[in-house]
Order: sequence, then structure tokens, then C-alpha cells
Amino acid sequence: MISRVADHCFWFGRYLERAEATARLLAATQSLALDAELEPQACWRPVVVVSGEEAQFRERVAGERDDDAAWGDGERVQELMTWDADSSVSILRSVRGARWNARSIRDVVSLEAWEATNELHLYMGGDPARTDFRDHKDAFYRRVRSSTQLALGLLRSTMLHDDALDFIWLGVLLERTSQTARILDVHHHAFTALRRHEVVETALWLSLLRSLSGFEPFMKKNQGKVTSAAVARFLIGEERFPRSIAYCVASAHDRLRRIRPPDERALPGGATLERLRVLDDFVTARRRGPEGGETVHELLTHVVDESSAICVSLGKELLGST
Repeated sequence: MISRVADHCFWFGRYLERAEATARLLAATQSLALDAELEPQACWRPVVVVSGEEAQFRERVAGERDDDAAWGDGERVQELMTWDADSSVSILRSVRGARWNARSIRDVVSLEAWEATNELHLYMGGDPARTDFRDHKDAFYRRVRSSTQLALGLLRSTMLHDDALDFIWLGVLLERTSQTARILDVHHHAFTALRRHEVVETALWLSLLRSLSGFEPFMKKNQGKVTSAAVARFLIGEERFPRSIAYCVASAHDRLRRIRPPDERALPGGATLERLRVLDDFVTARRRGPEGGETVHELLTHVVDESSAICVSLGKELLGST
């Protein structure tokens, strides 16, 4: 496979996963803002921080008026994270990115997966999406999630399981690793700093699990009190949950091993593969939580930094990026 095609495959997977993750996070936060006894900025500010759009939001929105009022404006946050074409993590830009990359490799992506991606793109560009967002946000976010999940499922069930699918799924897994680590880091810090009633605290942690589609798996495995330690341990180290950090990193390592076997010394990508192996070992050793004096924040920061560095290294070694 030539590097240009591999690059489109990789980013197609990343953009699909990013669109779904953003829609899921916004839907869970909207529910949290309505049900929990939290100040509006305590609900909505973490969404902007997780996405890495804090500086842009401050420049565009918070600068117009009082900071606290702006950070607590859920409508403005959702507008930015959904429709801002200049934001690298907005749903609109992610869907456009997924569609553009899929269109560039139409001879690689299956017809069914292409149709699902294109239908979502057409929906986002039409009036029905704007109407749903204005009047029925839950339905809007549900449609985005369903459409991206449909496309991801069709990729695995209608394509040859060859290098093209490996690159697509490698993009999905590395994006998911970063998203899970970012969301857990910001919310874990915010929730543990709050002094709230036990019922409210439980609702906060369950909302975090729902934002990562982990509510039902967590409750099946942990049939007891919902605590910060239990939630963090589950989202970091549960090998059977497909959105946990441990599962995503291990699966990404397996995918890259298929693309670039470790015994093929002459092939490019050796440094990236080794870095991913080291990250896999790091996460495996911390399946039950941080080690020694390490904090959850330090653990998750390392995962975010390393997953980003691995994507950059992968681009230089295998995808032809500069």
C-alpha cells in the first residue's frame, strides 16, 4: 500500500471516532447539566478543556463577556463543538474530514461504509440537522453516534481484513485512546475536587461512564458502590472493554504489528512500533491504577502525550507526513 492511501485510511478512522466521541460527550454533559447539582461552568468547561479548544473558546466567546458566564453557557459550548468549521474537533469538521478521506480512497473503502459516511455528511450539511440540533439535541447527537457506529461496523463486516482496514482501525484505536484518557483526566480531577453529597457524586461518575459508553459494562463488572477509584481503574485497565485505555493500546499495538512485523528490520516504522510497545507495557503494568507515588493525572497525561507522539511518528515513518 502506498503511503498516501495509508494516510487517508488512518485519518478516515480518526475522524469517524472523533465525531462519535464529541457527540457522545456533548450528549452526556447536557444530561449532567440538567440532572446534577453543579454550577453550569463545572459541567461545560471540562468539555472545552478535553477537546483542547480552551484558547480558541476564550478568544471567541469568553472574551465577549464575563469568563464564568461564558464557560457556563452550554448553548455556546455546544454550538462551538458541533458547528465550528475552524475547530479541529467539531462534529461538522470531523464528519467532513471523514468523508473527504473516504472519498479519496473510494476504491479501498467498501460501498456500504462509503454510503453511511456520505449520508451523515449530507445530513450535517442540510437543514434537518440544524433543526434537530435546535429543537431536539438528544436526537441529533444520537443520530451522529448511530451513523458513525454504523460506518465503523460496516468497515469491519464488508471490507477485506487487510492493510487498509488495519490502518483505518489503527486510527480509530489511537484516537479512542487519547479521547478516553483526556475525558477521564479532566473529569476525574474536577469530580474529586468537589465536596458533594454521595448521591450527586455517584451521578457524576455514572455520567462520565455514559459519555464513554461504559455504564452497562462497568455495572456488570462492579456490582457495588461507584467510586472514583473503581471508575478510573475500569476505564484505564479493563482489558475486555473496547474503550478502555488498556484495550485500545494493546489492540493498536497488534494492528501495527500486522502492518509492520517486528522481525522485518528493513521495513520503516520500527521506531513507532517500539514506542507503541513501550506504551502498551506501561499501561499493562498499571491496569489496577497508578504505581508508587504516581497520580491518575500523571498516568493519563503520559498516555495522552505518548499517543500523540506515536501518531506523529507514524506519520513520519509510514504515512509520508512531515
